[in-house]
Amino acid sequence: MPIEHNPKYVHHQSPGFAATVREVVFGMEDGMVSTLGAITGIASATQDRFTVVLAGLVVVAVESIAMAVGSFLSSKSEREIDEEKLREERTEIEKFPKEEHEELLEMFKHDGWPADLAKKMAETASQNNELMLKEMAYRELAIAPEALGRPALNAVYMFFSYIVGGAIPIVFYLFLPVRGAILPSIAITFVGLFALGAGTTKFSKRPWWRAGLEMLILGGAAAFVGYAVGQAVDVWLRK
Repeated sequence: MPIEHNPKYVHHQSPGFAATVREVVFGMEDGMVSTLGAITGIASATQDRFTVVLAGLVVVAVESIAMAVGSFLSSKSEREIDEEKLREERTEIEKFPKEEHEELLEMFKHDGWPADLAKKMAETASQNNELMLKEMAYRELAIAPEALGRPALNAVYMFFSYIVGGAIPIVFYLFLPVRGAILPSIAITFVGLFALGAGTTKFSKRPWWRAGLEMLILGGAAAFVGYAVGQAVDVWLRK
């Protein structure tokens, strides 16, 4: 009879689940914060809706591509490093089987397995190079061979998440005069940041209000710094 699992438990999700959440949260947060900081400064300085919307769209277009490329390259580098570690470990298992057997035996003992059982487990693993590699990957390298990074998929999640996040601060500028759109744009972005933080608690199981406030405060502070720097540069250039 198959064992039934609770599908709501995070550890029953797919191996790449955590990476997906990371890319979505990172992309949406950065999209909202970067776009809000940029267009709010431009809106205050120019009061021109076309300029504000154009600048916002350019920021979202360029940054979404840049972030996706960055996500792809970083994930690819991480995966390549993990693959090289596994290749090196495989070579050691093939060339130095006795030493690797002793190393695995000590790991089992260190984890608390009884000595006789640890010996049997190490001997069993040593008879199968693939099983031995998997055990050494988990215990020595802290790598799950079946859950290596997915560079292309991570890049896709980052790209679309940034676009969604970046579109939020721009929305009101499409329908309202610049002067009347500034505060609603800030407000809806702050709501979006809070909702994004609160949404992560579906998986982290933290109090939703705490996670929402954390995202709001940190993201809002970053947006304010971006806006303040833009204003300072504008004043400096006008002197």
